[in-house]
Amino acid sequence: MAFDFKKEYKEYYQPPAAPTIVTVPPMAYLAVRGEGDPNAEDGAYQDAIAQLYGVAYTIKMSKKTDHAIEGYFDYVVPPLEGFWWQDGVQGMDYARKADLHWIALLRLPEFVTQDDVAWAVAEAARKKKADFSKVERLAYDEGLCVQCMHIGSYDDEPATVVRMHEAMTQAGYALDLSDTRFHHEIYLSDPRRVPMEKRKTVIRHPIVPIK
Repeated sequence: MAFDFKKEYKEYYQPPAAPTIVTVPPMAYLAVRGEGDPNAEDGAYQDAIAQLYGVAYTIKMSKKTDHAIEGYFDYVVPPLEGFWWQDGVQGMDYARKADLHWIALLRLPEFVTQDDVAWAVAEAARKKKADFSKVERLAYDEGLCVQCMHIGSYDDEPATVVRMHEAMTQAGYALDLSDTRFHHEIYLSDPRRVPMEKRKTVIRHPIVPIK
């Protein structure tokens, strides 16, 4: 049976609706950086997602090619994630989506190296006759965070974020958003198939202990 990150690491992908404190270990991702409204039809964000999945599935299906990845095991491609920020804004201003900066992400198994990603980028470009050059391997150590399962529209996230920050403060922590620690979302529901009011999104914010 294929390894499923969502099932094996439930503490990171299936948090409760009540905010919790978690220490996230270092992880590696496929990443594409960009800016602008993610809802723009045929925009940069939609193109980034297509590039990510193109490379991700090239790596997953490498077992059927001559490119042997040391330590490979079959796995389910993890859910789409994203780091989000806006210049001069602490957190997120949901009314200014055109001003968003983002890094679209798909988690990588530990056995995938930089050389494997470079091979997959070239192989995806060869097969699909498209440009995948924006896809990079990103190693990231997220560390101490507060997180929560948000159910509903992305535009309703601020209410969930307020609850997260209240719980964080009560537990003795302060928000630590910066130019290297981001508002983080993990998308567990396919928006093409799941009604808006039932969509599940993990929201995660970096924190530090209050001194």
